[in-house]
Amino acid sequence: MDKVSIIKCDSYELNQVEKALENSLRLIGDLNHYIKPGMKVLIKCNLLMKKKPEECTTTHPAVVEALVKKLQAIGAVPIIGDSPGGLFTPRLLKGIYAATGMADVAQRTGAQLNYNTNAIEVSYPEGEIVKKLTVMEVLNEVDAVITVAKLKTHGMTLYTGAVKNLFGVIPGMTKAEYHLRMNKVEDFTQALVDICQYVKPVLSIMDGVIGMEGDGPSAGTPRKIGAILASNNPHALDVVCASLVGIAPERVPTIQRAVERGLCSYSLDAIELLGDSFDELYIDDFKLPVTGEISFFHRVLGSNSKLAAFLNHHLGPKPYFNHDECIGCRDCQRYCPPMAIEMINRKPVVDLKKCIRCYCCQELCPKKAVEIRRSWFFKMFN
Repeated sequence: MDKVSIIKCDSYELNQVEKALENSLRLIGDLNHYIKPGMKVLIKCNLLMKKKPEECTTTHPAVVEALVKKLQAIGAVPIIGDSPGGLFTPRLLKGIYAATGMADVAQRTGAQLNYNTNAIEVSYPEGEIVKKLTVMEVLNEVDAVITVAKLKTHGMTLYTGAVKNLFGVIPGMTKAEYHLRMNKVEDFTQALVDICQYVKPVLSIMDGVIGMEGDGPSAGTPRKIGAILASNNPHALDVVCASLVGIAPERVPTIQRAVERGLCSYSLDAIELLGDSFDELYIDDFKLPVTGEISFFHRVLGSNSKLAAFLNHHLGPKPYFNHDECIGCRDCQRYCPPMAIEMINRKPVVDLKKCIRCYCCQELCPKKAVEIRRSWFFKMFN
């Protein structure tokens, strides 16, 4: 039976985070059960974009610092890294490490920050949908990966956690290629599970002290959850974390794909919950993104239904650009996988016939100037 530990943690005060992480890892076998002295370990945190820790878009540096210290204490070599949304260059990484607090963690602890922006192609014949992967070269330089995710909602996949966090090993603009090639939610989340199974993180840790609700993963609202969770099974961890904030695991596409492969179960009864009370931490009013029903027609008519695809395209949620808030940075246009956005008078205009509803424009907008709006149908349905 998979084990998931849940430990209360009310703030990002470092001593409190260190104690919570210590207890969380101890309950699932302790760190030295998974990591040996001398091993190089990639701490794959969520560094989606240049955001300050208090904005709750990225993994909090206190959680990373606590993990770094534990790894160093057993003689391992921690390397902090991610491939954020957009370009993957040393200059961009430097800015993101500074803004998210990771540069400060490295300075205080001596941990390495990954600046290797090379990409390699690897074969993965076991993949359900992706037989070859383009990944960060740093994966070949480490002995183990620990995914340290942020508990958030997500416009395309409803929830983002341990599994979705590993999409960050796909470097830079290659992510856009994956979105374009696998533009159906079912296919894209199948690829996410393939990536997770290729990386095989030895541990998965969830920063659930303060998460994000609403229009995550970057345009939502911070929401206190008050816990740090851990597991050696990222899929089981996602089942518990989604359930903890009132999201039925059956509604999360990445979890659906994992259950189909026998990697986890929808039921909490199939998971050994350790530590503090799940019921005491449970949240029943966590706000979901307005795209929460994007797969409604596919659920009713079948995942391969052409009618469902037609109805979703014409009646499903669509991006809306608030030109009053827009600063004309062009990030939405630059990183749009199907190149559906045109800048007119320095403001974005989307061609909805090309739009694949990946919501990368909203995800990567630095000013939260992109809203996802529901059609009259979904407003009436709700």
